[in-house]
Amino acid sequence: MPDNPSELALARWRLILGRFAEQSLGGCLGQGPGYTSMDRVLDYLYGREYRGRGVRDDLAREGGAGSSVFAIPEWLGHVRKLFPRDTVEVIQRHALDRYQMTELVTDPEVLKQMEPNYDLLKTLMTFKGMMKGPVLEMARKIVREVVEELRRKLAKQVKQAMWGKLNRKRRTHIKVFRNLDIQRTIRDNLKNYDPERQQIILDRLHFFSRTRHHMPWHVIMAIDCSGSMLDSVIHSAVMAGIFNGLPTVQVNLIAFDTEIVDFSGHVNDPTELLMSVQLGGGTDIGGALQYCEQLVRSPTRTIVVLVTDFFEGGPAGEMLASIKRLKEANAKVLGLAALDQDANPIYDHQMAERCIDAGAEVAALTPGKLAEWLANVIS
Repeated sequence: MPDNPSELALARWRLILGRFAEQSLGGCLGQGPGYTSMDRVLDYLYGREYRGRGVRDDLAREGGAGSSVFAIPEWLGHVRKLFPRDTVEVIQRHALDRYQMTELVTDPEVLKQMEPNYDLLKTLMTFKGMMKGPVLEMARKIVREVVEELRRKLAKQVKQAMWGKLNRKRRTHIKVFRNLDIQRTIRDNLKNYDPERQQIILDRLHFFSRTRHHMPWHVIMAIDCSGSMLDSVIHSAVMAGIFNGLPTVQVNLIAFDTEIVDFSGHVNDPTELLMSVQLGGGTDIGGALQYCEQLVRSPTRTIVVLVTDFFEGGPAGEMLASIKRLKEANAKVLGLAALDQDANPIYDHQMAERCIDAGAEVAALTPGKLAEWLANVIS
């Protein structure tokens, strides 16, 4: 392994550029076991970049050996041993997305070695149609583990947002920081001001009460399952289960492309929903909204959350007419253009504007912001 900083930097560039840069960089990788092992592992994957491009491999390695040939589980084991976790995730993603190494999700021995995370969840969602038998069951366990972790994370955001609006006319002895009446607390403790420390010593704290929700609300979530909506499908499935667990909220969950599937019976099991839903195909938003209209029982207590990119495959007039009917009946309609943690929406802005004109609210919201929006509506 290189010793001085310049050699170390050169060796890292050699790892980045691959073995075809060996001669140009003057054999800078050295003979150390660490970098040599990294080179073999990286070349197993990224050497595929040169296949079919007419690149000659004239680099005769010692003993006449080319790149080491790994079995997939062995290769993945070396990757996890040699690189930090974030780098492992990047390499796994490249192997699947760029080089179509679908063995990673069709071999149970490989799945056993993979780190359960959100990117792997998306990969399994993409390739689950290729899975059968033991590998499918293993994939289901991984999906359940990642979904449960995501649910715990999002549930905290929902609990904070849905706690109830501040009731500034009532006080409570329950000491929760987010309910602190700052103005009254400061006013009542001004007498405790310490000039030397330039601080107010808080002797007595005051807290607002919060409004509790007693009237039931009906939330109908319609999720566009076209290929570009994977993040939204995952987060919508998880959020639907969280909302349905609230004491005053009933949830229906609809998945659609050109067909409509009612997953309301699985709303408390997002794993089963995700393993059942099929991604891809066209989009019939109007047909999905017409189905949602049939589920409405008390319009003034109903919220329709349409999760879509607004690229309508059917007649736009049907979608807009459904929105108008729901709005005229005093139901709330929210068009959600993004439902992932980064809220980077890619959607048909013109169609979204037409939905707004028809009576919908349209926003690009993270799950936490969606919970805040719902809290404001039902308070």
